Amino acid sequence: MYRIGVDVGGTNSDAAILDITAFDQPNRGVLASFKAATTPDITSGIERAVQNVLADSNVRKADVLSITIGTTHFINALVEADARRLSKVAAVRLCGPFTRQIPPFSDFPAGLRRVLDGGAYYLDGGLEIDGREIAPLDHEKIRKTTLEIVATGVRCVALVGVFAPLDHAGIHEETCKKIMLEAAPELTVVCSRDLGSTGILERENATILNAAILNTAKRTILGFKRAMARLGLSCPLYLSQNDGTLLEADAAADHPIKTFASGPTNSMTGAAFLAGLDKPKGVSPTGQKLDDGDQEEFQVLVVDIGGTTTDVCALLPSGFPRQAPGFVEVGGIRTAFSMPEVVSIGLGGGSKVEVQAETGDVTIGPGSVGHYLTTEALVFGGSTLTTTDIAVASGEAELGDRSLTGSVPPDVVSEARSKTKRMIEAVIERMRISAAPVHVLLVGGGSLLVSGSLKGVAKLTVPIHHGAANAVGAAIAKVSGEVDVIEILEYADEKVVVAAACQKAASQAAEKGADPKDVKIVEINKIPLQYTTNRAIRLQVRAVGKLAIPEAKARQRDLTTTKVSIQDGEDDELEGPKVSIPDALEPTTKPSLFIDIDTYRPNVENGGGNGLSAFPTGVKYDVPVIDGDAMGRAYPTMYHATLYINGHSITPCALGDARGNVSVIMHGVPNTISQAWYIGRAVHMARKLKSNHIDAIFAVNPGKLLFSGKIVDVRRDISGGYTMGSVLLAPNKDDPSVSATSQSPTSDRHMIIPFQNEYLYAAYTDSTGALDSAEVVCTVPDLISILGQDGEAIGSQDLRYGLVVSVIGMPSHPLWKTEQGLNVGGPPGFGLTIPFVGVGEYTDPRSVIEDFGNAS
Repeated sequence: MYRIGVDVGGTNSDAAILDITAFDQPNRGVLASFKAATTPDITSGIERAVQNVLADSNVRKADVLSITIGTTHFINALVEADARRLSKVAAVRLCGPFTRQIPPFSDFPAGLRRVLDGGAYYLDGGLEIDGREIAPLDHEKIRKTTLEIVATGVRCVALVGVFAPLDHAGIHEETCKKIMLEAAPELTVVCSRDLGSTGILERENATILNAAILNTAKRTILGFKRAMARLGLSCPLYLSQNDGTLLEADAAADHPIKTFASGPTNSMTGAAFLAGLDKPKGVSPTGQKLDDGDQEEFQVLVVDIGGTTTDVCALLPSGFPRQAPGFVEVGGIRTAFSMPEVVSIGLGGGSKVEVQAETGDVTIGPGSVGHYLTTEALVFGGSTLTTTDIAVASGEAELGDRSLTGSVPPDVVSEARSKTKRMIEAVIERMRISAAPVHVLLVGGGSLLVSGSLKGVAKLTVPIHHGAANAVGAAIAKVSGEVDVIEILEYADEKVVVAAACQKAASQAAEKGADPKDVKIVEINKIPLQYTTNRAIRLQVRAVGKLAIPEAKARQRDLTTTKVSIQDGEDDELEGPKVSIPDALEPTTKPSLFIDIDTYRPNVENGGGNGLSAFPTGVKYDVPVIDGDAMGRAYPTMYHATLYINGHSITPCALGDARGNVSVIMHGVPNTISQAWYIGRAVHMARKLKSNHIDAIFAVNPGKLLFSGKIVDVRRDISGGYTMGSVLLAPNKDDPSVSATSQSPTSDRHMIIPFQNEYLYAAYTDSTGALDSAEVVCTVPDLISILGQDGEAIGSQDLRYGLVVSVIGMPSHPLWKTEQGLNVGGPPGFGLTIPFVGVGEYTDPRSVIEDFGNAS
């Protein structure tokens, strides 16, 4: 029984065929692999690769259970800013009077925005956080806007409603889509609610990207189906998703954004599989026990060098890629997806090498000859100097005709090799999470670019079949089922609701082809909706299982028919010449590109949402901005403010919203904006210097490290509109990111942190989280913060099992430590009978205005 994996890159198409009954053999079940040049029509390269692995393995076509294809074809369109593969998109928001301060496309790279920006439109609609309408849909205005879009020549629409993921009944986005298509059937309308979480900007960006690449995706997947039919294969066809699981081909054609990162993900999982990281610790890929000397603790990074890009990912001790934090950049655009944290640079075997005429400087990439490598590279008789030519000219690789590189000056070869090495070393350094030695798994067809040692790398491994790790990863991919719903628990049993969601996720996985006996629930997230009183929670469940072995008849599918339709009859698989925009990937802002962080000169960017929203308001109305606020920390209610702790009434009080209100503040905690700025800068510099971000924070703000470990339990509930609950942390000494924390306690104790939106107190406890014997080490009003591995604070709504975190405490302003202050913002203010426990003395934050206001 065999499965075929194919990975289509910008330069090469790799295929591998695996015997699923021979994974414990020295070859890990890989019977054959083959690398073919990616062809202009995409599918010819696939056909050639699959034909060769079938021939080399002597496997009958009827015995092939499935084919899984992973591709960077879609992401390459963005990385290379290829206008011929991208469509203009009109962004339509259902938002009522809100969200106009940050329009669509605001954070897109400048040139890429010119390619994609088809206009922004605002309509009534959208939901509040509790599911109520912001404003009802205006059907007539929807029709009018639709005709306006058509008049501009744009044919793709990204439809984005505020809190659309909560709209499971399809009240707004689906209804609006129906009205738009009735008015203009020629449009392609993509709804956002199935493409992201509740955060509107990241979800909107993902929807725009999905719409922009939709025609290319449908044409490409249709080509995949035709190629399989021509090969005489009638087994099921899948595409691999961003998280490494499978997606049926027709579904992938509608949601190509879900496959954007599948190429790098396949390489990471394939590399881990081939290197035996799926085996128990101390066991080789073939099942042999390793000596203690072979078990040194490393942080493992996978470096996958393709034809167009180099992708780097960190592997966890389990062998799975480290998951990205909440936000992921795709082609320089911020989105929110569950996918491995992969850093990509424009360096591959097909990258163009150019010498600047005026300066003589050598530049590499990000432009690439892509799948034209075998015709355009010098060693193959072409006229474009590539990194592959440099590797051959230097004698480090044997490929093509080396004599054809004779015209390349030796100093250019030397400088290009040196620059290539520095680029790879830099991206490896960027992905390090600690000072532990680095073990690099080098895979990909472009791995010929690396020879010898790399700075900062203690061990370099090239696994068996390394050139086809991406195809192996595709072949071993599993099937997933996901449930993402809003449930009202006011009159329901939470255990029953969760069990039903788990059953639904498992059933979905089985329906998609997973073996029901192998399906396991791998993720459960219960996220209460804050400021609601009906105990509403967002419930996310994910089930994963191995692809089942189908019955003989079920394996046969007619791949000559398809549900995929191509807009405007563009069904030609052959793509035209690449149309790139020179500055397409130049970001709208460069936060640290030309900035001396210590002096914050010469080019300065201020960013950070609500905290800085006062500045444009102050400029517009010519009023000063006060460097301070009424809390000096985060609290869940309005009365937790220094204005009210000495007997002043909270009423009358004015609230500001999109309809406009005014509030006058008379008292507050000074320099809190400056405090946030200095802490943020400290974390940024720590990342840049690869130093400890906790030490960096404490260098600018007093505090204490309370605990480092892994989240092992999160309990949440909604009471009075607030998220109530607790998080339990266990020590995680084996994780290199924890061992690198210089102040980490050495105790084996656990820590429990109850919260009411914000964290109320931190206490040492046992593995059950018992409170009766807990030792409290910090309470409100001192600030308790849970930090991720990147130094970012994690709010109570984002806590989830498995996150490796550090807990710090920071002293509050003295106003909160008076008798009146403690009664309001200390333990008594939250109904707690424990005494206040602080973490040190408060010091006044430095003032940005005083430090930098007079600088020239």
